[in-house]
Amino acid sequence: MSPAPPVETKTHSVAVNELTETTSVVVPNLIDKDVGESATECPPAAFSSTVPPAPAPAPPFSVFTAAEKQWISYTASFGAMFSTLSSYIYFPALVPMANGLGVSVSLVNLTVTSYLIVAGIAPALLGDIADQGGRRPAYILMFILVAASNVGLALQNSYAALFVLRMLQSAGASGSYGAAYGIIADITTVAERGSYVGSLILFTNAAPSFGPVIAGVLAQKLGWRWIFWFLAIMTGTYMIIVILLMPETQRKIVGNGSIPPRGIHKSLFETLCRKRRVRRANNDGHVETQVAQFTDTKKARKCHIPNPFTCIPMLFLKGNLVVILIGSITYAVKMTLQTSLAAQCIDIYDLDYLQAGLVYLPSGIGGALASYATGKFLDKNIKKYSAEAGREGQYRRGEDISDFPIEKARFVGIHTLILVSSVGSAAYGVGLSERAHLVVPLILQFLTGAATSSIFTLCGTLLTDLNPQASATVQASYNLVRCLGAGAAIAAQQPLADAAGSGWCFGVFAIVMLMASPLAVLIEKRGLEWRRAKV
Repeated sequence: MSPAPPVETKTHSVAVNELTETTSVVVPNLIDKDVGESATECPPAAFSSTVPPAPAPAPPFSVFTAAEKQWISYTASFGAMFSTLSSYIYFPALVPMANGLGVSVSLVNLTVTSYLIVAGIAPALLGDIADQGGRRPAYILMFILVAASNVGLALQNSYAALFVLRMLQSAGASGSYGAAYGIIADITTVAERGSYVGSLILFTNAAPSFGPVIAGVLAQKLGWRWIFWFLAIMTGTYMIIVILLMPETQRKIVGNGSIPPRGIHKSLFETLCRKRRVRRANNDGHVETQVAQFTDTKKARKCHIPNPFTCIPMLFLKGNLVVILIGSITYAVKMTLQTSLAAQCIDIYDLDYLQAGLVYLPSGIGGALASYATGKFLDKNIKKYSAEAGREGQYRRGEDISDFPIEKARFVGIHTLILVSSVGSAAYGVGLSERAHLVVPLILQFLTGAATSSIFTLCGTLLTDLNPQASATVQASYNLVRCLGAGAAIAAQQPLADAAGSGWCFGVFAIVMLMASPLAVLIEKRGLEWRRAKV
């Protein structure tokens, strides 16, 4: 066979080089073959086609690592703890506070009602700030209010100052609960959200157990003013931690965490971790995608005028309303059990202030354990329902849930929990009316505390799933309804107990608790339909 002309050899060499440089595709080894044979078997036209590039990998839902997510979640949850701690730490000190200020216990009880009213209204404003202006500014504002009000409460000497400062304390502390839900929605997918919400509820339910104990010790040993000094030290320290170490997570501002925050949104945590997170995302090819997806960040950073009424439309969505009603009924019943406990135990069992604080431990411990276990249970349920729907693993990446029966997955077991809460409430009332041994109401407090906390975890997680872009705002709606409902229930409790006795009083609340069960059936059956119709 005669050798091929030099011109053809040059032509093929250029074609191979160009193909290799432009497409990075492995081509047959033509060098070892006879050039003429190559020309015959693989003509130059064969190299003119190009291979389309592989699609870019989808960006991660969040660039925060698992350890960073846990730090962020626990920091936010610890802040949310002050919403319940500030309320429950107050109960054992009602009598010494009334004596110290020279007013009746009934007047001091009015500060509990005013606290709940403000706790229902204030998160509507703070939730909108957190959803529109960012999580960090909202947290900083809230804890400036809380720390300042606690210092004022420790120093005040009049009932009027106590009344006003308690409302200011409530305004700051109550908003932290909804803001924590917003942070969890920012950094977690549906598949992992249950565990994080469970940890949040664990913190908020632990406070009612150790808060009254601390208050009892301080009131008995140092005086009731040290309750507020203790809160001032705790909230002031936490505010410093927030300023230095809490990163901005609002997705309208930082996307999935890969967009550098500016100004007040930037923390020391962000400065230390941003380069490492961006480098990790860049290695995965996700940074450019995220920057392109959130190019309109200037609009998100513009000054936003808070609107407290943005939470109201949330109540007109049927799914939200039903979940909020279930959680609010449960909260009202739980608050009647909790507010009656110390006073009833002091009256019936002749306990002192410290002992009256200790009786809150069973409910708090039961609630903390149950909320943590329920969070783990929710994550397992998502895996199970995802596998049944043929979409196993997809919700771990943050996929849309518009065609997924999230209501059924979240509310597994809720009817049993409602029944335990109802029966426990009725039995608690009978135990008090019959003056049963102290261990009886304490065991019932443990059971009802565990059951109600599990219901709170289910409802809070589902509300976040249904409203991931406005999680703090929908929690403000939830807070509004449940606090007003709890205030009404507490106001009705004592007159009802005086008129009919503790047994009938808590029997009525047990019946009210059962009303949550048909509501749960309704959303399990119609929830997916309502979401599709956007009603």
